Amino acid sequence: MKQKFAIIGLGSFGGTVACELVRLGHEVLGIDVDEARVNKHADHLTQTLIADGTDDKVIEELGLQKYDAVVVAIGENLEASILSTLALKSSGCERVWVKATNDTHHRILSRLQADRIIHPEHEIGVRVAQSLTHPQMLDYISLGQGWFVVEINVNEHIAARKSYEQELDFADLKMVLVKRGSIVVPPPYRGLLLQVGDQIVLAGLLENLLKFAKRIM
Repeated sequence: MKQKFAIIGLGSFGGTVACELVRLGHEVLGIDVDEARVNKHADHLTQTLIADGTDDKVIEELGLQKYDAVVVAIGENLEASILSTLALKSSGCERVWVKATNDTHHRILSRLQADRIIHPEHEIGVRVAQSLTHPQMLDYISLGQGWFVVEINVNEHIAARKSYEQELDFADLKMVLVKRGSIVVPPPYRGLLLQVGDQIVLAGLLENLLKFAKRIM
């Protein structure tokens, strides 16, 4: 379903988020005080505007509280990021996601009740480290409280087993999906013979996922 998003700050991070949302079929308003940044994205976004995203009047006039979500992607100016978040929450915006640059910034945004605080550099760094340590892990999502969903590429250590339940001990994990090429293999997965190149999605506690990762290396 098409949604409406506003991105305040069209730097590297904000511009990437905005363009990807458009690619996914959503309406995106890009806002920045820098004319060059706005012009750079004018042909790619639904609408762009040279404006101050920290100004209460601007936020009210644009009706940002009616958008499905607003992303504050102002990373280089801590004061502007805080003022923009405060103005958005005060205006009644229900979903405000904010880019944070450090722990102090994070704590302030938490007190301002930002709905989600993003640390792009930290999150990318963690993903790179995990991928280097576990090359067969394609991607993962944190669900909070130690729970993760992990996508794994089936290697010869997995495919050599008769079935995942007999030999690999998935007792503490939940197999959510199996993809074979462009085809999604329908459940149930009990006794399924996995093949090299299959992609499987597992859900479970991080400690159990790491134990499993060690067994298949």
